[in-house]
Parts: sequence; structure tokens; C-alpha cells
Amino acid sequence: MEKIRAAGLLRTRGLIGGQWVDAYDGKTIEVQNPATGEVLANVACMGNRETADAITSANTTFYTWSKLTASERSKALRKWIFLLTVYIPQRHDLLMSHKEELALLMTLEQGKPMKEALGEVNYGASFIEFFAEEAKRVYGDIIPPTLADRRLLVLKQPIGVVGAITPWNFPLAMITRKVGPALACGCTVVVKPSEFTPLTALAAADLALQAGIPAGALNVVMGNAPEIGDELMQSTQVRKITFTGSTAVGKKLMAGSANTVKKVSLELGGNAPCIVFDDADIDVAVKGSLAAKFRNSGQTCVCANRILVQEGIYEKFASAFVKAVQSLQVGNGLEESTSQVANPSFGSVDMIPVGPAYKCTHEKNPGWTTASGHLGPVRISSTIQLPEKRARSDPNGSALRIQLLENERPAVQFCGAAPAQLRKNEKQELLEITFYSFFHMQGPLINEAAVEKVEKFVGDATSKGANIMLGGKRHSLGMSFYEPTVVGNVSNDMLLFREEVFGPVAPLIPFKTEEEAIHLANDTNAGLAAYMFTKSIARSWRVSGALEYGLVGVNEGLISTEVAPFGGVKQSGLGREGSKYGMDDYLEIKYVCMGNLG
Repeated sequence: MEKIRAAGLLRTRGLIGGQWVDAYDGKTIEVQNPATGEVLANVACMGNRETADAITSANTTFYTWSKLTASERSKALRKWIFLLTVYIPQRHDLLMSHKEELALLMTLEQGKPMKEALGEVNYGASFIEFFAEEAKRVYGDIIPPTLADRRLLVLKQPIGVVGAITPWNFPLAMITRKVGPALACGCTVVVKPSEFTPLTALAAADLALQAGIPAGALNVVMGNAPEIGDELMQSTQVRKITFTGSTAVGKKLMAGSANTVKKVSLELGGNAPCIVFDDADIDVAVKGSLAAKFRNSGQTCVCANRILVQEGIYEKFASAFVKAVQSLQVGNGLEESTSQVANPSFGSVDMIPVGPAYKCTHEKNPGWTTASGHLGPVRISSTIQLPEKRARSDPNGSALRIQLLENERPAVQFCGAAPAQLRKNEKQELLEITFYSFFHMQGPLINEAAVEKVEKFVGDATSKGANIMLGGKRHSLGMSFYEPTVVGNVSNDMLLFREEVFGPVAPLIPFKTEEEAIHLANDTNAGLAAYMFTKSIARSWRVSGALEYGLVGVNEGLISTEVAPFGGVKQSGLGREGSKYGMDDYLEIKYVCMGNLG
């Protein structure tokens, strides 16, 4: 528990009707750090009874929350954003923002590097921000009447209680992407987070309460997934279920919700193709494919699961891609490294070969600044400033500002996460800087079962003729770490082609023609995300239209944003999340005919 003492938002009980409650039978489940196996906390293991209580609470609150004006709901949501991303609680000697606390919890229980965790807090908050404004844009219609004494109106009203079942790979963003529009519309929610990552969900819910979201509007139950899911499906008070997860579970939820005819929105598994045409910019394609494949250790539903490379550039791309993958650091998301540099006067120092992006604090004067990630040696130049707007300071108001400069590039803003330490040695000759590196790092897989699945897929591929170009085995760090892997000459009879690997394995598949690439890309029941790299505008339009996917990235590997619709076709789901279209699934359309108006 020492590592999470900093997390003032640590909660281990469920949230029902604004109260933190234990399971009726007192049962708990362990939450483990996948990087170390350490037990972080024991949280309440809830089931049918607790879920029924949460549904009742949500249903009761719905009648008051839905009657608030859109502006009132928007105001509460905006305060939630502030608490998630900006507010700095003054607790003891702790100077971490809620954003950093959430990121720390996320890294500890899910394994992703701190930089990715911080990015997810921003990403998750962006949905609340967007839907806080969309709350004021739920417009109806006036239909021209068929008779002179009538007026025909179309109203949009909140659907009611929503059951939201979310995964472990994005334990905050997948909640806010559902809860944001639901609350904005006037719905109330019962959230069932993954049993692997409940701490982030509970922390976010705590901040929602602090922001003024009414008790009962947002409830969190975790533990026995089958019991919780069954209660949500069978309850007549729950009018909608929204789920992100596997296609198999999505099908069960669809079938189970049929008895009560619930509205269901599903964001299910993917099998994303990434097509690299021979006219692509190789550097752009490598960087984009790397981002699309290895973010979150390959554990996202939009990861590039199959990299299709045109034969004319296959060898060149493969060589560059393998080299890029080799640069990925594997380790604990909070892993630290130490360098020593001369000049304790805080002036300019020599170039030192440290990792990508860092965050530092002075031992006595904790100051926090932020910087975007970069690679290569850095030069540190720093001064103590009183005060410094973008730094957080100790009670005396002093702060240390550290600016990182790349060797031959402009300065970068310091933006970061877990603190490092900066101190002089005993002889006052060296400035010792302890860094936390968190860019281009790959964390562990979520658990042993995930590693075994990756091993199965890689073994199947090699048994059928594929060749390991890089990695291909468990990492020497042990636990659930797996080496970043590139597998060459993958064919469509292999598991790596047919199914979603959900791990750090990049299959390379050669193709000859554009038509063949489209056929290979569409040869799956999934249809969530696809990527392509080409310099041809005509080909971009042509292939984008032919790909049977809900999202298509052209010359870009990171395409998700709160302002654009997210969702798949075929067996990758129903409905859309994010964007103005993300409100639709939480609203009912009502037609009103007013007659005899004279």
C-alpha cells in the first residue's frame, strides 16, 4: 500500500446512492499490479443484491436529475472535468493533482506507462467536456402540420437508467465515454468496471460526487461479473445497456437484454488491418504503424492487428519497422533510472543520454512542470523561480523549473507524471537526478491468461511457416511482460490473421495489388478500425470507401477523438460513442401532436 499512499482517491467499496458500501456478504477481491504481482487493494466483491440496490438508487435519482436544465447538468459535468484534470488538493506534504493520482492508480492496476495513463486522463476528461456542451444542444423538431389547427413536435428525452459495463484496458476513458453522454442527456448510470481495474473507476466516481453529481446519478458496483450483468439485463428499470469488451460477451448481453427489450450499444472486438502501399512514405508508415500497434502493449480494440505491406516495399518496411520496435522499452510504468551530471549550480549541463520524457522535483522545493515526450540526449538548463505559474510549489511558494531541450530541436514543454528527485551529493559536486521514464515504454500484459493467448497465437503462426523477426517470447522481466514482437510472412490461415491477439505482436502480411489488400482487410467478421498509408489522394478515397470498417485512419495511427464517432460494423458492435452522434443512444424520440388550436 506504500506506493498508493499518494492516491488520496483510493476507494475500495462500491458506490451506491452516494454511499460507499461493502458487499452484503463481506467478500472482497484482490486488485494486483500486473508488473509486480503486488496486491494493491482488496475491493468489495458485489453481485445481484448490490446491483439491484444500485439500480433502485439510479431509478429514484433519475426523476430529479432528468428534470434539471441542460445548463445545470452541464455545470456539474464541467466541475467534474476540473476535479479530474486541474485541481490540486492540499493534503499533508502531497502535491499531486487529481490527474496525477488517477494516472498513478491506473499505472499500478493496469500496467500502462505513466505517460499513457496521463494521456488517458486527458482523453477521458475530453468526453465529459464535450458532452457537457452537447447537453445544451439536444434539439427537437417542429414538423409542418397537415392541418391548420395542429402543431407537430418532436422531443428528445433521456432514456432512463443505463447499465454501463467497461473493460480494463482504458479504465477511465471507457467510463467517461459512456457516463458523459448519459449524464448530459439526463440519464442515471450503474457502472460495472472490470474486476482488474476498479480503483480508477471508483476514484473517478468519487470526484463526480465531489463535483456535485447527485447521489444515485452515478453508481459503481464491481466483483461478480455474471451476477452483475444478469441483474442489469433482467431489470425492467434499466432501459439501456452499453458495453465495451469481447464480441462473445456482447452477444450474450444482446440475447439477455431481449426479454426486456432494452436498447443496447456495443463496442466489441476488432481485427484492424493496417495497409502499407508501395507509394507510402516509409517513415510515416513505420511511425503510424508503431503507434497503432503497440500503444497500451497492443491491448486496444483498435490496434493494428494485421499489417499488410505491398510486396515492392515489404523488405524495406520490415527492416525499418523492426528497428523502430527494437527501440521500445519494456518495464514497469513507474520504473526509474538515475543519471549524474556535473554543475550543482543549476546552470547548463552537458548532454546526458537519458530516456524520452521526464518530470522532476526538487527535494526541498517540489515544483512541477510538464514536457512532451522526445527521444535522444537532452540538455538540462534550470533556474529556481518565485513564483512560476505552471509549476506547483511547496507552502513557501518556491518551485524548481526544469526545461528539457533536444539536441538539435526547439525546447519542449515539460508535461509529465510521476515525480523524480533532484539533489546534490554529499560533496556538493554533482547534481543527481532520478528520472521516471515513460515514453516509448511498453508495460506488462494485464495477466497470465493474456500472455498465454499471445504465446498460443505466435506458436500457431510459426508452426504454419511464419518467421519471428523480433521478440517472440516472454520478457526476462517475468510476470506478464512479453517482448515486443514482429512476425513475418503471416498468412490468412493463422490465428494472428483470423483473430485479435490483444498483445504486443505485429504480424506482417505481404500483398501484391490494391484489390488483394482490400480483400484481405475485409476477410474478417470484425469491422472496427482500419489504417492505410499512401501518398495517393485518389487511393485514399477509393480504399476508404471499400474498407468495411467503422473507423479508417489514412496516414495516421492514432485516430480516436471525442469529436468523432467511434464504433464498428459487422460483429464489432452497434451504435456510436463520442461526437454529437454519441448522444443519440441515450435519448428517446417522442412525437407530440397538438390539435384544436384554432
